[in-house]
Amino acid sequence: MEQPSDTYEIITRGPEQTRALGRQTGEALTRGMVLSLEGDLGCGKTVFVQGLAIGLSVPEAIYVTSPSYALIHEYPGRIPLFHVDLYRIEDPAGIDDLGLYDVLNEDNVVAIEWAERIQEALPPEGMVIRFAMVSDDTRKISMTAYGLQAANVLRTLRE
Repeated sequence: MEQPSDTYEIITRGPEQTRALGRQTGEALTRGMVLSLEGDLGCGKTVFVQGLAIGLSVPEAIYVTSPSYALIHEYPGRIPLFHVDLYRIEDPAGIDDLGLYDVLNEDNVVAIEWAERIQEALPPEGMVIRFAMVSDDTRKISMTAYGLQAANVLRTLRE
């Protein structure tokens, strides 16, 4: 990615606040956004994506789950949401077979858990969201924007 253009940090207390941050983020997203989600297992990445789905108007009847075994889940919404989990990918060369590069080259929103495994393959603009566990229910979430489109999302979140 290029040089960061903006950073926003927030503390969430409980899954509902993490999901609400995801919803607010989803409401502000535009086509073509790639979100790199980084953090340990159980730190709230999938909960955040559940909120993204709400903000992107994914129908309530569709439940968002971790794509740990399927690797990619697609959800219909105002903008199609692709939720990718690369935790089980050990060789980045295997990503070609997933169709991930096709998804990245379209006008979707793509949220990638464990994106640091393919950092060099990601577009230069987007957002890196780091999740850190402060306690059982508390998370520190750092959102770093790369490029104008992502910086505009962070500006919206601050308002």
